[in-house]
Amino acid sequence: MGQQHRKVIKRRRRKNYLKRKRELAKTNEVFAKKSEKPAKKAAKKAAKKATKKVAKKAAKKVAKAVEEPKAVEEPKAEEATPAPAEAPEKKPEESAE
Repeated sequence: MGQQHRKVIKRRRRKNYLKRKRELAKTNEVFAKKSEKPAKKAAKKAAKKATKKVAKKAAKKVAKAVEEPKAVEEPKAEEATPAPAEAPEKKPEESAE
């Protein structure tokens, strides 16, 4: 009779364990739903950063456009320099066999 008693106790303990586990899972779902709000805040923050980056890039493009006429004049001076002359190709000497 002692072995049957152990079997009953094990089953009861397992039932209680599974019940606790289910309850814990339910409470974790509640906490998971609450944690979605901070995720939304983080998404908004990231969107703000992205818009700031786009604004900075646009400002840099405008600044480049203002400075572009100066940059156009400089390459003209570089074009005036002569290109290096190509070296004549050497023919390989035939060996006397």
